[in-house]
Amino acid sequence: MNWMEKDEDLLLQRSFLFGATGIILCLLALANTYYQVLEAPMGPLNGVGIALQFFGLSIAVLVLRKRKITEAVKDKSKKMILVLGVALFFFFLVI
Repeated sequence: MNWMEKDEDLLLQRSFLFGATGIILCLLALANTYYQVLEAPMGPLNGVGIALQFFGLSIAVLVLRKRKITEAVKDKSKKMILVLGVALFFFFLVI
């Protein structure tokens, strides 16, 4: 089944899960950088977190580009794009 044929609510739920997981991974890497809980490189963890945020952002944009969606779904998608965009901007500035 094509991604454009899936339900909008399911796609937004997946976008939220990927984005939230990415934000949590980046926050763990950031916290370990400052508190030195583990003596491990945090670059790969931060990279996976940013990749997950980009994937969640792309799913939200995909939902927004669909043709026949309701205003509620469109508003949710816009909010998800805003939140993930700000989070990506923050974590790029932290690196």
